[in-house]
Amino acid sequence: MSAIQTIGVIGSGTMGNGIAQACASSGFQVVLVDINEAALQKGLATIAGSLDRLIKKEKLTEAEKTAALARIQTSTQYEALKPAQLVIEAATENEPLKVKILQQLDALLGCDVIVATNTSSISITKLAAATQRPDRFIGMHFFNPVPMMALVEIIRGLQTSDATHDAVKTMAERLGKTPITVKNAPGFVVNRILIPMINEAFFVLAEGLATPEDIDAGMKLGTNQPIGPLALADMVGLDVCLAVMNVYMEAFNDSKYRPCPLLKELVSAGYLGRKTGRGVYTY
Repeated sequence: MSAIQTIGVIGSGTMGNGIAQACASSGFQVVLVDINEAALQKGLATIAGSLDRLIKKEKLTEAEKTAALARIQTSTQYEALKPAQLVIEAATENEPLKVKILQQLDALLGCDVIVATNTSSISITKLAAATQRPDRFIGMHFFNPVPMMALVEIIRGLQTSDATHDAVKTMAERLGKTPITVKNAPGFVVNRILIPMINEAFFVLAEGLATPEDIDAGMKLGTNQPIGPLALADMVGLDVCLAVMNVYMEAFNDSKYRPCPLLKELVSAGYLGRKTGRGVYTY
């Protein structure tokens, strides 16, 4: 396996542009691909704005910003990904779409190129089985906002080789991230613990044990979390929290993963959190 110097990123949305920024800022050449020029320009503008904020905080110089942006090449064509040793797919969380992209990559990329997916919920083993390179396929679950968050979950499918895992772990460390290695399972590690905790906070709220403010204050001050579980649910989106709980319920067939009826009720009302102006709290 050749050393990773050029990284392809598919998707210039929130996660894709964050990954591209982190890679370019760490000295990697980046090829950012999306379906149209407007999406790419929006992604680049987001990266430039993010770098400007780092300059204001004196964490970056103007010269470093210019150098990072110069390392990012954009294209609407998958052909542009050919020089990459690693391609990270960061398209929408939609399994058929991801499979289609992965199969297009197979036809194009050399057999030694590693392909990673930035999924937060789809089985790595299942996606790997849809490719011609299952041993060189892996999950890289970055956290939002990518430039700020230190964690990367590196998820091994059943087929992922040690060489692939080691190369991707080394690359994540070069980004200044702290990687943790995770076996393939629904929700991996962080969301497997986090989303049921949020769901439990809704049960506590539904039972009238405390107000939303007191539940959040209790968890912030009692467990040293920067944000309470109900405020976090509003930030993530109540519909997203419910969808993840439904995935766990289906996958594990265990009643401990049953979604709280209050969570379901709020989603039915269209109270999805910050994005709709109302969730547990009103914005």
